[in-house]
Amino acid sequence: MERQKRDGKIYRHRLPTRVWHWVSAVTIFVMLGSGLMILNAHPHLYWGQYGANYDHPWISFSRFPGWATIPSTYNLALARRWHLTFALLLAFGLLLFMLVSLINRHFQRDLRIRAHEVAPRHLWHDMKQHLAFRFHDPANPGAFNILQKLSYAAVIFVLLPVLIGTGLTMSPGIDAAWPWLLDLFGGRQSARSIHFIAAALIVLFIIVHLTLVILAGPIREVRAMITGWWKIPEGEDA
Repeated sequence: MERQKRDGKIYRHRLPTRVWHWVSAVTIFVMLGSGLMILNAHPHLYWGQYGANYDHPWISFSRFPGWATIPSTYNLALARRWHLTFALLLAFGLLLFMLVSLINRHFQRDLRIRAHEVAPRHLWHDMKQHLAFRFHDPANPGAFNILQKLSYAAVIFVLLPVLIGTGLTMSPGIDAAWPWLLDLFGGRQSARSIHFIAAALIVLFIIVHLTLVILAGPIREVRAMITGWWKIPEGEDA
């Protein structure tokens, strides 16, 4: 299906994708800040079912500063309320986005990973293009490249579901209803550690994502995610 074109622009992002993008951006920002406040209550991570002051953590942190946490002053109860509220928004937002993206064929049309794209030669070519700051295929400038597809697929289908699943596993009420979650993630403390690792990978994705947006042209990229219309770089209009 060919994308709509108008005055050197391509209609690249449909409304559901744009809404989910911005809602998720706010949601993840709040969840990261409130999550750090929750971690401040016991800044040590363990593997297994139990974890306490006399168990050996696999990693420990100094407490995070107020500018990085929500709320900025120590308040565990409030941080948990923020975290749970936005966790519900994240979970149901992801589910709705997946359903809509299947219906409007966003996954099949834009994010489907084809066999030839994961061939070593193709991956190496795409990496070289990125290192040269060439992010778009001149023959099809509006298409997502394979590195984008792989990173988006990892976030949508792996990291976010893992964050949601491990978050549920840390809830005693959910454990009572669905005890198999503890077996799935190897215990509550393992779930807590996996939750932190997944969150750290989300932060890494955000850093790389924002860096590439800046390198690719922040005004064009942000405007496209607001209006849906992406301006084709000069010389790349097929």
